[in-house]
Amino acid sequence: MKQGIHPNYVECTVRCTCGNTWVTRSTKSEMTLDLCDKCHPFYTGTQKLVDTGGRVQRFADKFGGAAAAQLKKAEEAKAAKAAKAAEAEAARKAAAEAKAAAKAKRAAEYAKKAEAEAAKAAAAAEAEASAEEAPAAEENAAE
Repeated sequence: MKQGIHPNYVECTVRCTCGNTWVTRSTKSEMTLDLCDKCHPFYTGTQKLVDTGGRVQRFADKFGGAAAAQLKKAEEAKAAKAAKAAEAEAARKAAAEAKAAAKAKRAAEYAKKAEAEAAKAAAAAEAEASAEEAPAAEENAAE
């Protein structure tokens, strides 16, 4: 190993943004970390948003408007679909009511026709009965 070309290997204090601190050895005397084994999502099982230098905010500023527009467009499409379904349901109900009204009208016409036929049959039966009684009355009168 050549002398004088290698950095000094010293004790290093490592600090994490979560507050965890430990001592190890390195060529630097201090280090600062964003994640350590005490706060990393893989080890803790919790979600942590790591935003170094506002990268997430810059992304949201750049593409957030487009995402909001997509969401708004999807909501409008959903509302239009719901309105169309409500309109179709109203039309179906109106058609059902019209069909029921037509059926009731036909039933009333049938009842009226049946009543007229019954009255006509009763009149015919009465006329027949009176026709049968007339010769019998004449025979009784002749005796």
